[in-house]
Amino acid sequence: MTALLEVTDLVRHYQLPRERLFGPPPTVKALNGVSFSLQPGRSMGIVGESGSGKSTIARLVMALDTPTAGTVKLLGRDLHALSADALRAARRDVQMVFQDPYGSLDPRQTVARIVAEPLEALARTSRAEQRERAGESLAAVGLRSGDLDKYPHEFSGGQRQRIAIARALITRPKLIVADEPVSALDVSVQAQVLNLMQELQQKFGVSYLLISHDLAVVNHLCDEVCVLHRGLVVERGAPQHLFAHAEHPYTQALLAAVPRAEPAAALS
Repeated sequence: MTALLEVTDLVRHYQLPRERLFGPPPTVKALNGVSFSLQPGRSMGIVGESGSGKSTIARLVMALDTPTAGTVKLLGRDLHALSADALRAARRDVQMVFQDPYGSLDPRQTVARIVAEPLEALARTSRAEQRERAGESLAAVGLRSGDLDKYPHEFSGGQRQRIAIARALITRPKLIVADEPVSALDVSVQAQVLNLMQELQQKFGVSYLLISHDLAVVNHLCDEVCVLHRGLVVERGAPQHLFAHAEHPYTQALLAAVPRAEPAAALS
C-alpha cells in the first residue's frame, strides 16, 4: 500500500541572533534526520518532552516552515517542492487542529464563518454552499446546524474543540495534524473528544498525525508511535507493545514520569 505521508531524513536547524559581535550565530538543531511513514486511515503519534522537536514536525508537515534538509511527501508529492498554486491545492488534503480551542477560533467570527474558512481559502464556492457544508461538518462532530450563527464564547471548551475539528474536516482531508488537541481540556472532556476523533476516522477514513506529550492519549488513539528525543526518533512501534516493553532509556524515562494514582498512600 502506498504511504499517505512519507517523512524522509527531515532536518531543521534554526540560527539564533549573534551573542557576540564577531562570534558565529548559535544554531538550534530542532530536527536531526527524522524519518517515518503513515498509511491511509491510520494514526501516528509523535511523543517527547518539550523541545524534542514535535511541533517542528507538525509545522513542516503542514508546510508552514521550510526544512533545512529532507522531504515531506503527501500522496507522493514533495510539499516543499511545490509551486504556490500547487501547494494551495495540496492543502485540501491536509488540515490541522491546534492545541488551544480558545485561541484558535476568532472570537469576532460566527461559527459558520470559522468552519467554512478553509473552503473560502481553497476553493471558489458560494456562501450558500459554504454554509451548507459547514452545517454538515458541525453535525458530523455532534453539534447542531442552529449553532452556525453563534460565536465561540457561547460554547464550552470541548464544544470549541469540536468546532475546530469540524473546520478541519470541511475539505474532507486525507490527513489531520493534531497538535496536543486535548491538553487544554478537562480530563472528562478529553475522552469525549478522543472518542469523537476515532468515530470520524472510522466514518471518513481520515489519518491522524498526533503530536502529544500524553502517553495515555497516544495509546488511546494511535496505531503507531514515534518517540522523539533531541530531534531524533529513538524508538518506534505499536503503543501497547512499546509502552510495555520499552527498550530505549529515554522511552523508559518518559514512562517512569507518568503520574500514577495511589489512593492508599494518599489516605494514610
